[in-house]
Amino acid sequence: MTHRSIHHAALLANPWNLPANASAHGPALDHHLLLNLWIALALLTLAHLILLIGILVRRRDAGPAPSAVWRIEYLPLAALAILFAALTVRAERLWADARYTGADPAALQVEVTGMQFAWYFHYPGSDATFGTTAPQFVAPGEGNPVGIDPTDPHSPDDFVTSELVLPANREVDLRLRAQDVIHGFSIPEMRLKQNAIPGQTVHIHFTPTIPGTYAILCTQLCGTGHFRMNANLRVLSPADFITWLASKQKAATP
Repeated sequence: MTHRSIHHAALLANPWNLPANASAHGPALDHHLLLNLWIALALLTLAHLILLIGILVRRRDAGPAPSAVWRIEYLPLAALAILFAALTVRAERLWADARYTGADPAALQVEVTGMQFAWYFHYPGSDATFGTTAPQFVAPGEGNPVGIDPTDPHSPDDFVTSELVLPANREVDLRLRAQDVIHGFSIPEMRLKQNAIPGQTVHIHFTPTIPGTYAILCTQLCGTGHFRMNANLRVLSPADFITWLASKQKAATP
């Protein structure tokens, strides 16, 4: 199923017009988003109702008794503060699960490098260990866009692609990097959005669940060519991914 067909099916099934949900953590994020929207709608309705009552009902000259002020003003304010604090804590925990909580040791490891104006995906090869990278080895025209050190013994079986290919229903740990400026790595259907920052390696992990092709976007204005900085995520069945991985490893082996 293509990205377009998945997105079209999601629009028909989802009255909120959210992108198709194709990751294991997506339902929890969507639920929290919709909870926030319903609460905001309820508070908006309540605020307008209070304003309408204030317009239609004449106030008494004396106003409320001092003993009732805390119930009219402070109690609703305290309730709102507790409500928004609880929503904030829940959102922070959902985000921290993907950002700060470590991935499973068996998670697939992929390095993602953003540069003006492309994404590159570095796989560690059959030894499951990344070769080191360094700026002096960066040579896109020679087939080394991320700067893999050719003298590192772990480098010969590594390979780099311009398309992120992952197996369905297996956790993946992405290592986000940037070579020049801040780039925003985003896959809406995977409910992922994280900045890649020069000089830092940022980990984010998730589990894709639905095979298909999804757009990878840059959400930071990274230069005049920002509009063309996109790539594809292709989620394959486990068997198809093994076949794809074997073909890449064979091509990378000297």
